[in-house]
Formats: sequence, structure tokens, C-alpha cells
Amino acid sequence: MEALIPVINKLQDVFNTVGSDSIQLPQIVVLGSQSSGKSSVIESVVGRSFLPRGTGIVTRRPLVLQLIYCPLDDRENRSAENGTSNAEEWGRFLHSKKCYTDFDEIRQEIENETERAAGNNKGICPEPINLKIFSTNVVNLTLVDLPGITKVPVGDQPEDIEAQIKDLVLKYIENPNSIILAVTAANTDMATSEALKLAKDVDPDGRRTLAVVTKLDLMDAGTDAIDILCGRVIPVKLGIIGVMNRSQKDIMDQKHIDEQMKDEAAFLQRKYPTLATRNGTPYLAKTLNRLLMHHIRDCLPDLKTRVNIMSTQFQSLLNSYGEDVSDKSQTLLQIITKFASAYCSTIEGTARNIETTELCGGARICYIFHETFGRTLDSIHPLAGLSKMDILTAIRNATGPRPALFVPEVSFELLVKRQIRRLEEPSLRCVELIHEEMQRIVQHCGNEVQQEMMRFPKLHEKIVDVVTQLLRRRLPATNVMVENIVAIELAYINTKHPDFHKDAALVPSLLKTDNDPYSQMNLGSQRRANTPRNHMSPQVSASQQQQLQTNQQNDAHEQNHIGENSTASTASTWLSNILPPAPIRPDSIENSASNTPVHNNIVSPVKPVNLLPDVPANHNPRRLTDKEQKDCDVIERLIKSYFYIVRKSIQDSVPKAIMHFLVNYVKDNLQSELVTHLYKSDRAETLLNESDHIAVRRKEAADMLKALTRANHIISEIRETHMW
Repeated sequence: MEALIPVINKLQDVFNTVGSDSIQLPQIVVLGSQSSGKSSVIESVVGRSFLPRGTGIVTRRPLVLQLIYCPLDDRENRSAENGTSNAEEWGRFLHSKKCYTDFDEIRQEIENETERAAGNNKGICPEPINLKIFSTNVVNLTLVDLPGITKVPVGDQPEDIEAQIKDLVLKYIENPNSIILAVTAANTDMATSEALKLAKDVDPDGRRTLAVVTKLDLMDAGTDAIDILCGRVIPVKLGIIGVMNRSQKDIMDQKHIDEQMKDEAAFLQRKYPTLATRNGTPYLAKTLNRLLMHHIRDCLPDLKTRVNIMSTQFQSLLNSYGEDVSDKSQTLLQIITKFASAYCSTIEGTARNIETTELCGGARICYIFHETFGRTLDSIHPLAGLSKMDILTAIRNATGPRPALFVPEVSFELLVKRQIRRLEEPSLRCVELIHEEMQRIVQHCGNEVQQEMMRFPKLHEKIVDVVTQLLRRRLPATNVMVENIVAIELAYINTKHPDFHKDAALVPSLLKTDNDPYSQMNLGSQRRANTPRNHMSPQVSASQQQQLQTNQQNDAHEQNHIGENSTASTASTWLSNILPPAPIRPDSIENSASNTPVHNNIVSPVKPVNLLPDVPANHNPRRLTDKEQKDCDVIERLIKSYFYIVRKSIQDSVPKAIMHFLVNYVKDNLQSELVTHLYKSDRAETLLNESDHIAVRRKEAADMLKALTRANHIISEIRETHMW
């Protein structure tokens, strides 16, 4: 069991060499209010006076004190080189290789280190001072002396000195592997002890708290500490031990601690004879040694598990930093190949490390094609931006100075091209989004490649530059192809398209009404339309009947070519080419015989022009006539039908063009581009220069892994020795 504490000391040395406190080792933390006698207790345990003394706050940095029992025949810690082969006791700081045999020099070194880190303003510093004391008169212990708890800032202390000290104390006593030594002066009320309060906060069960009552000789006359020492006032599970310290006068008179021990033993025999054997500094040292050994025994299995876990973590970390580069050309080619492979895998979705927080790579490209781009095209209405007046204006502009007898083909082409052009902008925006995602994939090429990029920042910068330039070169060609796709649709309006032909065949249903439009233009013509041809009005002369029959025959002949839409006076020759033939209506021949002029008011599709200055213009045009309304309905129907066909084609063609001209091209040529611009250049030496922080981290990880390996070996040896 005695060998357990040296094991912890060795582990402490191992982790001190790498400056790591990630593993919390078993130790005794001395906690108490300012001037409660903490330093005196530690000096009594050591048997030498070596701690700074004075009024106010003196301990301003944590002091990690390792007491190591070192007999004269110990060859492990004694050496003739440093003059300790025959010395009874000496000290050595972690920050200094010097061995101090004069304890006054140790005190001076502690004061110097405190002022160096904490300054001269009575402030504190959380950076610990590590001190080892080798002696033939001590038991193996590891103690931590902390700054005393204070409430009010004194002098030039910071205003939050209380919070600083409390945070520092909690950092050490919250360690579950630590034993709390709560120091309280006997001449104060135990119920107001700050040390016991903080100890109870972090150790409510009291399984690792030991109380020490100091200054037993300074209690008021007529009082004693029997109830306190017996645990009747405040019970402490590990016990309460009373000690008697040197007074300030004894310290100034340089009273030796051995004499103080004798006086303490005499005082306890005189004042507390029944409790003398379970109190005093020698009993305190033995109790601390026993508690620490048992505590180490309980903590060692978990400590080994923690060391193994950390060894695995640091081994992985060291592997991620890579080894020193010997053949830089080969390493450069391997990194280029790995990056190109990871880039393509991210696009194809075959990467080993799949992103779970957001879409990236090929999945995001698919989302842009079918969600972003698709929804954008679907949101474009075929008639957006087109009013009835716009359509009517186009019809009239297509006829020139002549009145419009038929729906002109030019107006349909003009209007549908105008709507098709609106598909070009979202298509080009789709190219831009894919280009941005291809650029962003560089940051999602897997952890292995990212580690290489972090290790060689100049190479990372060059790779990003090559990828950016490659994407930038492909962007114009892709944009031109997408623009050509839209231009192809604009170049030829295919009215013979099967889907368009089916919709156009439904147009005659828009033109059928109960009464023929021509019959609504002239009431006399309507009556003649309802009169049989063999019952003509007797007022009509024979010559007029002959002329009428001739006109009817001409009209009937024209009907054989233009079909039903000619009868309605709204169809055109271009529309009849895409519509199926329709039967000739007999009554239309009779209706066409009427030559009665039509004087319907036509609504102007543009702002009226006042030709007479004295007459105000009419700013309230009437609604469209039935003929104009039907013309607009026909054009709208045809625009919708053809726009849907083109939109469907573009929605299919644009992603294919982007994949061919941009995505697949970059995938196929990325590695060759990288090799051309990086590997064939004579800059491998420059590109593979590691960043400074990576080299530092590799060294730190290697040192830590080495320390953990040594710690694991030490723990394994002690476990095999004690067989638990």
C-alpha cells in the first residue's frame, strides 16, 4: 500500500512534463479562510519552515507540494551530481532543475515565482507552483495549498477577489479524486466556517472531507474544543483532528518545529488527555497518508480507464496530423488524388463521411434542379404580364392599317416568344446556384482531406484556386448553352407539335355560340338566316337574287378551304392548318349574303388620340366586344398550351446541359487540372510546408501520448503488484 503514493507522484511527474491537467490525480487539497493556519499545518506535516509568512493574503498561487519519503539508501531519487546522495532533505521545483537544501531559499523562490505571475498588488494567479520535498522524515503525501478565503478586498486588490478565490478553490475541490482538508481555527465559530461550507457543497456525503481545528491553545479561558473534536457540533465523516500551531512570535523567534511538536503533545496531554492520541500533527500526517492511500486504491481502476481512453484519443489525433514528409513529390500526388476522389465522391454521394446536418454536394445539386429551379419555373404563369389590351394591341399591330378580319399568326408568335423569354433568367440563375455549390464542395471533401488541407495551408490555397479557375472557365460555356436552349425555342414556334395540336383542336369550342356573330351584327341578316332559301322575300328582284346566289356559291367554295372558323369570322388560315377540317354550316352561306355595313364601336387598345382639340378625349373606353373577347381567348388558350410545352422542355433540358457542361466536365478533368498546375510545377517544396501550429500540435500530441503510455505502464505495474 505504501507504494501507491509514489505511483501517483510518478504520474504527476509524467503529466507535469507535458503541462497537462486533463487527468485529475488523487491529492489532498488544503482549504481554509485567510489566517486560519493552513500554512502552519503544512509546515508541521513537512517538519520544516519553508512557506512565505506575513499579514494579510500571503499564499497567492496554488502550491502543489509532493512529499516523498527518501531513505539514505534510495538510489532512484538521490544523485551525486546534484549533491543529494547524503542529504537528509532537499527540495526541487518543476520550473527549475536546481536542488535546494536550504529551505529559506525555497521560501524565497516561492515568493519570487508568486510575484512573477501574480504581480505585487496582492492579487492571485491560478497557475500552480509545483514543489517536491524529499526527506527521511516525511510520509508520502501530495498536498495543495490554496489562497485563503477572503471577503473584503484590501489595498489594491481587485474588487472581485472573493469570486476569484472561490472559483480557484472550487476548481481543485470539485475534483472527485481529491481529499478535502478543511482547516478552521478553534477560536472561531464552527458554524460560520467557510471551508466546511464549500466542502459540503461539493461533497454533500462527506466521504472525502477531513476537518482540522487549529489554534487550540488560543481558545477563550474556560472553554474547550471537546465537543468540536468529538463531532458533536458539526459531524464530519472522516473525522476532526485538532492541532496547535506556532504563534507569530514563535515564528519570528524561529522556533523549530520539533520543539513545537513537543509543546503540542504536552498541551494535548494536559488539556485533552482522553483525545491526545487521536489529535496532533503526527496523527494528522499518518491519517492523511492512510486516507490518501485508500483513496488512491479506490481511484486507480477508473484512473487506468481514463488513461486508456485518452491514449486512444491522442493516438487518433496524432494520426490526423500525419507523419513528417520524406518524399514530397509522392506526398503531393497522393494529396491531389485524394482530394479529387473526395470531391467526386461528394458529388456522387459515395463519400464515407455523410453529412447529416445539411444537404451538400450531389444532393444539393439535385435539390436545386428539382426543387428550386422546378418550383421557380412552375411559379411563372403563361400569361403573366399580359393583359387583354396587350393581346388586342398585338393583334391590331399585326394587321397594320387593315381592319382585322382574322386572328393573325404573327400576334401569337410575338406574344408567346415574349413569354418564353421569361424562362431564361431563372435558367441562368440555376447555373449560378450550381456553380456556387460546386465551389462550396471544396469545404465538404471529408475529414481526411480537410486534415491535409489544414496541415498544408499553401497547398490548400492553391487547390482552391485551381478549382475556382476551372469552374470559372466552364461558367461562360454553360451559360451560353442555357441561353441557346431558350433561343432554340424562340427560333421556331412549332405549331405542329403533337401536344399543341391537341389543345389547338379545342379552340373551335370557344368560337361556337347560339347565334352566329354575323347575325348579331345585322338584324335583317338574322331573319334571313332563319328563312329557307326557297322562301326569299318577294321584294327582292331577279337580278338581286342572281347576285345573291353567286355570292353564296363563292362563300361555299371558300368554306371548303377554311372550315368553321372562317364562318365565325375569327379564324385565320394559319390556325386552320393545325385544326382538323370541320363541316360547312348551310346557314352560314345565307348569312354571308348580307352586305349591310357594320358600325360597331371598336375599343382602342392604346391611349385615345384626340384629333379635335376642342373635344375632350374619352378616358373611359367601353368593354371589349364579343369578337374581340373571343380573339383574346383564342390567343390566351394557344399561348398557355405552347408555353407549357416549352417550359416542360426547358425544365428538362437545362439540368442536362448544366450536368454536361459544368458538373461532369469538372468531375472528369479535376485531377488532370490539379496535376497540371501543381504537380508538374517545381513548387512541391513550397506547397508542402506545414503551418506552424500543426507542427506544434503534433509535438504536443506526441509528448502527451508518450506520457500516457508511461502512466499506463506505471498503473499496470502497481495493479499487478497489489493484485486488485
